[in-house]
Amino acid sequence: MKLKFTKMQGIGNDFIVIDGYTQPVSLTPVQICKLADRHFGVGFDQLLLVEPASTADADFRYRIFNADGGEVEQCGNGARCFVRFVHDKGLTKENEIRVETASGIIFPRLESNGLVKVNMGEPRFTPSEIPFSAAQEATTYQLQTSETTLTISAVSMGNPHAVTLVDDVDSAPVAVLGPLIEAHPQFPQRVNAGFMQVVDSHHIHLRVYERGSGETLACGTGACAAVVSGIRRGLLQSPVKVSTRGGDLNIAWDGDHAPVWMTGPAETVFEGEIDI
Repeated sequence: MKLKFTKMQGIGNDFIVIDGYTQPVSLTPVQICKLADRHFGVGFDQLLLVEPASTADADFRYRIFNADGGEVEQCGNGARCFVRFVHDKGLTKENEIRVETASGIIFPRLESNGLVKVNMGEPRFTPSEIPFSAAQEATTYQLQTSETTLTISAVSMGNPHAVTLVDDVDSAPVAVLGPLIEAHPQFPQRVNAGFMQVVDSHHIHLRVYERGSGETLACGTGACAAVVSGIRRGLLQSPVKVSTRGGDLNIAWDGDHAPVWMTGPAETVFEGEIDI
């Protein structure tokens, strides 16, 4: 089967985007893993599938698959690429669209300057909604690993995140601690592990070890989770520039019961066709 795809990236977080809106597309986890292989396939952090919405409240349905073939609930950098894709392909003429995801409706908007702004919805802190095993909700938790005991913030941005404060992201043991946090038994659906360095109250550096993909150059929901956790801990003030290894995002949050707003670039790299 020949499969057409568009390779896209949002500050180094890279994707292949597939049009399942004008034609039915069905891929197995094994096929997704083969496509994700950077030596024998196309290579990507996530595969994004554009489909017709299943509800009248949305314009499109947005499905996300990690490089290990597993489907996940949300991807912030992917959301920006999603709106760029459907706009460039002529699937919509609207600059702001309503997109159905596994974690609810999001509202990405293509700005006049070419950047994409996304209403990522309200963060969730109740342990059962993350999901995270804890006796009660708290701003920070102690997480025991085989290497050390970490102080984390746990938050859901439609997908689970554990954010750890570090002195220097460049020297942080992301490759060691990332997998331990991702698979920690207190996170029954695994978790994205963020490592945040505070530069000042409006600027952080961030690295994220994503569940199912490993460390990526950037993570949009991870940036949202880091900023939210920093504001709740009194370390940050909105808006916040989040510097990742792939580039910068702007994150704004006005506090509890307010949505998180993420602004950043989304670019097409190339288009292709592969026989799967």
